[in-house]
Amino acid sequence: MLETRGLEKHFGGVRAIAGIDFQMRRGELRCLIGPNGAGKSTFFRLLTGQLRATAGHVVFEGSDITGLAPHAISQLGIGLKNQVPSVFDDLTVAENLWLAARRRHPTSGARSIAHGILERLRLSTVAQQKVGTLAHGMRQWIDIGMVMVQRPKLVLLDEPTAGMAAEEVERTAALIHDINDEAGIIVVEHDMQFIRRLNAPVTVLHQGRILVEGAMDAVQCDPRVRRVYLGTSRYA
Repeated sequence: MLETRGLEKHFGGVRAIAGIDFQMRRGELRCLIGPNGAGKSTFFRLLTGQLRATAGHVVFEGSDITGLAPHAISQLGIGLKNQVPSVFDDLTVAENLWLAARRRHPTSGARSIAHGILERLRLSTVAQQKVGTLAHGMRQWIDIGMVMVQRPKLVLLDEPTAGMAAEEVERTAALIHDINDEAGIIVVEHDMQFIRRLNAPVTVLHQGRILVEGAMDAVQCDPRVRRVYLGTSRYA
C-alpha cells in the first residue's frame, strides 16, 4: 500500500530523514516510535506533502506521489491527525465533523457521514457543544473523527493519546482497532504501554533512519533500542 525508497529530508546541513526504505501492506496497523528528534513527524509530513523530499520517493498504491500537493495526496486517501488537534473551538462538534466531511463528500452526504462518525465515537451527547468547552481527550477524538469522515485508505496518527487519562487511552486503543477494520494506520507514540495495547508491528526511528523493525517484545529487548530510546534500567 505504501512504500518509501531512499527518502531523505535535509534542513540545511541537518539530515532529518536520512534514507528511509519503508513498506506497509494494505490494511496493516503499524507503530512508529523513537526518541525526540528521530524524524517521526517529519516522516509524516513527507508522506502527506507538507514537506518536499530532498531525495527519494513516496509510492502509494503503486503511484509515485512524491512532490504532490497536500490536498492532492489527501484526495488519494491519506489522512493525517497532527500532534495538536486541528479543530475549530468556536464551532460545535457536529459542525467540525460536517465541515471535514464536506471537503471530500457532497453536501447531501456529508451530514449523514458526520452523524455516523459521531455515533461511532460515542460523541452524540456532546454533538451541539462547542469544541473549545470540551476536555482534551474529547478534542483528540474529534480530531480523529475529522480524519475518519473523509474515509481515507491510510490514516496517520501523530501521538493520538497525548494528554489523555488512562481510561481515555484504553478507549483510543479500541477506536484505532475499529478504524483499522477499514483503513491502514500508522501510529506515532511515546507511550510504550499504549503501543503494547495496539499489538502491532513496530518501526523504530533513530537519527532519521530505521533502526529496527519487528514485534514489540523483540523491539523492546533489542539492545540498540534500549540504548537509544527505551532506557536499559527502566525496561530491564
